[in-house]
Amino acid sequence: MTSDPVAHNRAAWDRQVERGNEWSRPVSPETIARARAGDWSVVLIGYQPVDRSWFPADLTGVDVLCLASGGGQQGPTLAAAGARVTVFDNSPRQLEQDRTVADREGLELRTVLGDMRDLAVFVDASFDLVFNPVSNLFVPELAPVWRECFRVLRPGGALLCGFLNPDVYLFDSEALDRRGELVVRHRLPYSDLTHVPAEERERLWGPDAPLEFSHTMGEQLGGQLAAGFTIVGFSEAPHHSDATAGWLPGYYATRAVKPRTA
Repeated sequence: MTSDPVAHNRAAWDRQVERGNEWSRPVSPETIARARAGDWSVVLIGYQPVDRSWFPADLTGVDVLCLASGGGQQGPTLAAAGARVTVFDNSPRQLEQDRTVADREGLELRTVLGDMRDLAVFVDASFDLVFNPVSNLFVPELAPVWRECFRVLRPGGALLCGFLNPDVYLFDSEALDRRGELVVRHRLPYSDLTHVPAEERERLWGPDAPLEFSHTMGEQLGGQLAAGFTIVGFSEAPHHSDATAGWLPGYYATRAVKPRTA
């Protein structure tokens, strides 16, 4: 098993694009046309559109960082709605999907390759909004992510973050996915590097599946607070593809604001 999850997941998500992963399918021209007309929505958790009140009333000229949000979906939609969008992602192929839509639709959109824990390419106070759909399960620790998001936001700016309910990782994935049974197997926090033997991972998902890591609610919510954010919005949604949906929320989302004064 690799000791470099960033490199592993970069290659893994490039392959996910090749295989047509649903989060790697560029939006249609119709979606972009509607967004230009003011009729737009984006997904932060599951298939649930984000409450529009979580965004500025008018996106025109708003500097948005789509963090670990490649795939040709949220970034182009927000750009078509008027935002100045930068998409930052660990996968070159995911970023290609965003450029494909931008080129096809004549959108201004910047793409940057990198690890979401290190946003050094951006100066302090570069953005008004950070949009981070469910992706922090692909990095081993969260504190650097929250610190960097806080740093690159302007005072009064907001971080919109979606994340997987860590309790989902309690369950045996094979029983969950193949039989729809909730069988408790793992202690939390969970890591693909330590909780499942490599041969089992290869049998279930193949040798090139992305590595995942659960993060406690303390790391998720407490980490945002420790970085300096004020959490002003919270929502939940069922998992869109497994048997936990009838029992517990699969996803949570937060809207966190960087105070205007220290």
